[in-house]
Amino acid sequence: MNSVPSDLTLAEMLEKVTDGPIPLHFTAYDGSTAGDSDSPYGLILKTPRGANFVATAPGDLGMARAYAFGDLDLAGAHPGDPYEVFKRLQSISMHRPSLRDGAAIVRSLGRDRLRILAPPPQETLPRWRRIAEGLRHSKERDAEVISHHYDVSNAFYERVLGPSMTYTCATYRHADDSLEQAQEDKYRLVFDKLGLEPGMRLLDVGCGWGGMVRYAARRGVRVIGATLSKNQAEWAQKAIAEEGLQDLAEVRHCDYRDVPETGFDRVSSIGLTEHIGVQNYPAYFEFLYSKLRPGGRILNHCITRPGNAGNAKAGAFIDRYIFPDGELTGSGTIIRIMQDTGFNVRHEEDIREHYAMTLRDWCRNLVDNWDFCVSEVGEGTARIWGLYMAGSRLGFETDIIQLHQVLAVKPFPDGSAGIPLQPWWSW
Repeated sequence: MNSVPSDLTLAEMLEKVTDGPIPLHFTAYDGSTAGDSDSPYGLILKTPRGANFVATAPGDLGMARAYAFGDLDLAGAHPGDPYEVFKRLQSISMHRPSLRDGAAIVRSLGRDRLRILAPPPQETLPRWRRIAEGLRHSKERDAEVISHHYDVSNAFYERVLGPSMTYTCATYRHADDSLEQAQEDKYRLVFDKLGLEPGMRLLDVGCGWGGMVRYAARRGVRVIGATLSKNQAEWAQKAIAEEGLQDLAEVRHCDYRDVPETGFDRVSSIGLTEHIGVQNYPAYFEFLYSKLRPGGRILNHCITRPGNAGNAKAGAFIDRYIFPDGELTGSGTIIRIMQDTGFNVRHEEDIREHYAMTLRDWCRNLVDNWDFCVSEVGEGTARIWGLYMAGSRLGFETDIIQLHQVLAVKPFPDGSAGIPLQPWWSW
């Protein structure tokens, strides 16, 4: 007579879907353990609800749901910076269980552990629901997406981003530069690449809290910035007034497509392209081309993928928690479309290592200001931000994602570009 097989522990289930050693320790609420018991880093599955989330949404989405609710916790790392845990998780090789192991896992979990539960409040609708309920990348939809991410709390962003209120990749001249110095140097680099001079007119699309706007205005440039975030626009306008830059600088709460002025000398797009959808790149660059005078220059600064083929859509966690509707493609696609638009591309570079350092510093700020940030946005949101920034840091370090700056010019009618013979900027 065959005996009834015993149920698997949660640790045994983990071992059924992993290859090789697990380089951290795993502890579950059923008392089972797996992995390296000597590692200072680990995962703690604290509740049956957490197991439910992981079982019903395998991968990063299920773990994020459990983590946001506090059902999955970390050992050896602060929730504001789980980077060291992430590094070890990255080395774990996962596979689908065999039919026999899969059946054992399902039996051991039980029917109650396979019910779909309501996700955390920080999670947006799935992509198919968003498509069904409204046109992706319409002005209305883009405004909703930007509000979801950026209208969290200006006070929260002040603590995480630091005094510059700059939510884009900084550039570090030296490894020990402060975040504030590196952000100042990023604006200097963009300013110099564009060849901005006093009296010129700059359009900064997706301007955030107006860092580039104010940097250029302090140097005599007339600047219009556009952002879909009401919180950003209000903060930026107040900062402009406090610096006495009202005669030169303005940040508008509007879609960049609603800026009527033309004939700009320069255009900067720092961290906007990720939001607009790859299929909209031609229209996007055509619009910016139309805003420039002949001989005008554009600098496009955005996150990219290492290659140009394949799915541009973000992963489930990023799509549902961080950048709904966000898409990434390779720098080659961006350059090709800019060239097809009529731009003469003069320079491009990948500065992904600098974004890894920027994210390191943002995580440090989140850790240092953890109690305030939790009081401002709630622990679930603060945990999600630590998860997102630490994971992104690792992505830039390991070349899963990149950050490219592309400098181009709108040629004169005779085809000339009107630029110096040698690069005119320095790091």
